[in-house]
Amino acid sequence: MERLRSLLQRTLGTVRQHMGTDQYGNKYYYIPEQKTWTGQAIRAKRMMEPVQKDVYKYETGHIPTEWEAWIRGKRKDPPTIEEILKNEQIRQEISAKGEESLKMDATATAGEEDQPVKVQVKGHASARLYEKPTTSEEPSSTGNTFEPGTWNPKKK
Repeated sequence: MERLRSLLQRTLGTVRQHMGTDQYGNKYYYIPEQKTWTGQAIRAKRMMEPVQKDVYKYETGHIPTEWEAWIRGKRKDPPTIEEILKNEQIRQEISAKGEESLKMDATATAGEEDQPVKVQVKGHASARLYEKPTTSEEPSSTGNTFEPGTWNPKKK
């Protein structure tokens, strides 16, 4: 088999195996490891033949995620049509749920736009902004929050 493949390679050029086609019409090929006439090994490659020959017209999403993972070597086997359709259905369900939750959030906050948000801060570093400062008997502040004249120690 190896000799037949090398003979075909010498006469016809590189031998590519068609691995599949996606829903957009892009064709995916696998080129097995080859040896040149000098004995040098050329590693295996995975490639795509796009429907659009103009590269600048391609955008994100024109290559399915499953096929991109196969081209980059993240997965061993090429994806099946059933797998791609199942994953596309899951993506649509997730986006529908996201839109539904955005609508629910919009309706929940529609009546609250006129009322100010009430925040109660207790025991927080910024609590002194909302309460009257109290003087303490012992120094318990850091250099950042110290105000002269606020601490009066007890004389013994």
